[in-house]
Amino acid sequence: MKLAWRRSVLCAMGTTVVYLLGVASADGQAGQEQKPLMAEDAFKSVQLLRGITVSQFMATMGFFSAALNANCTFCHGMESGGSWARYADDTPRKQTARRMILMMATINQTNFAGRRVVTCYTCHRGSERPKVTPSLAEVYGTPVLEEPEEILEQAPGAPSAEQVLDKYIQALGGAQRVGSLTSLVAKGTYQGYDDPEKRSVELFAKAPGQRTTIVHTPGGDSTSVYDGRSGWVTAPETVTPVPVIPLTGGDLDGAKVDADLCFPAGIKKTLSEWRVGFPTTIDDRHVQVVQGTSAWGSPVKLYFDATSGLLLRQVRYTNVPVGRVPTQIDYADYRDVSGVKIPFRWTVTWVDGRATTELGEVKPNVPIDAAKFAKPAPPAPVRAAKP
Repeated sequence: MKLAWRRSVLCAMGTTVVYLLGVASADGQAGQEQKPLMAEDAFKSVQLLRGITVSQFMATMGFFSAALNANCTFCHGMESGGSWARYADDTPRKQTARRMILMMATINQTNFAGRRVVTCYTCHRGSERPKVTPSLAEVYGTPVLEEPEEILEQAPGAPSAEQVLDKYIQALGGAQRVGSLTSLVAKGTYQGYDDPEKRSVELFAKAPGQRTTIVHTPGGDSTSVYDGRSGWVTAPETVTPVPVIPLTGGDLDGAKVDADLCFPAGIKKTLSEWRVGFPTTIDDRHVQVVQGTSAWGSPVKLYFDATSGLLLRQVRYTNVPVGRVPTQIDYADYRDVSGVKIPFRWTVTWVDGRATTELGEVKPNVPIDAAKFAKPAPPAPVRAAKP
């Protein structure tokens, strides 16, 4: 059972993992008042991945899932599918995973001065076992256009980032109208990658940079909150063994970027170190790629339609102890709301899941109770109705 609540995170690794993997901490926790919940405090059988937060630990599990194209029960056993307690059981595949982590750390330490060059995905590439024989179909087939991991420098002849961003603001309705947008309250539907049903969702956003989403399910609400400084994720006990998880590092970083993009008038200040890469295409549409750096040093790429100027995609990369995790958000169905174009549909894709949100009703510039952005309470358990 994959954990659909989990979002990609930028990892601040503890000393044990830094020693094992030879990777320096990428975020630091300066300015964060809340104490993060650590993996070894929440889970019984953690041995190597100690000194990282629960959300960082879950992101690492997602990286394993993507690297091997497997779900959680592949390593934890089929019995774990209906019992969080059984996830603590030691299994042969969990023991193998620990050996693989140490092997990867040794390769990087011995051959690359501790730099993380080799990861699980380097060899597995979505397969349970690394291949030893070249595939002629892949050698002579149509090459897959792969997403570059980062833009190193401003592409020659490309417009400046400021020009691309100014065109985006103009496409949304102009600086004056975009700047007048101060709050949003919306309702719609949310559909997870493994859920055949669409669930109702509520969105609350307030400038500058506050955002809450609540997905209502029969098993209880799943909530994501960013109050402008701190953030939390909650989910029913059927989805996660930890009901309220404080956002730290890259989790917090990503929540801030998403909240800021609700009010794009200040987009130039959301990221720094702007640069523009070579043009590419998305679904046969020519796009201009702009990259910035988030507050914690995570690269974020924004893909703008070369014709309309609208934002089509966001891709951000975050570090976990065993590799780099991408999160992709595709925006579509822009509609006019009080003179400002707003995407009514977006699809979030991460290493072990995909979810689509579609809005049906959007109210701009309405009062929002501050309690909507407060730390959420743990979801109340949903009891089965009596026969």
